[in-house]
Amino acid sequence: MNTKQRTYSLDEIKDELIGARGSSAREAYEYELRMDLLGAMIRRARKERKLTQEALGALVGVQKAQISKIESSSHTANLATLITVFRALETEVTFTVRLGGSVLTL
Repeated sequence: MNTKQRTYSLDEIKDELIGARGSSAREAYEYELRMDLLGAMIRRARKERKLTQEALGALVGVQKAQISKIESSSHTANLATLITVFRALETEVTFTVRLGGSVLTL
């Protein structure tokens, strides 16, 4: 008996389990994933610079608890705060906005 197994791409699995690309469920999933990655990047940069959450908070002008929230779930922070944190960590931040055929990189 020769059974052939089919392999699935990650996008196919996401389509099936979360929803098709462009659906509200898929967009919410992708957004949360990006925000979690931002938080992880902030934590990594902070640790590479040997800063505590309290020390980074002092540089940014917020409490340690705010840094902890940003690192664990950065979708609770606004864009200005995230940029301020990345600048305090002396990192390069680039945002790209695509609208139709126009691209703006900040």
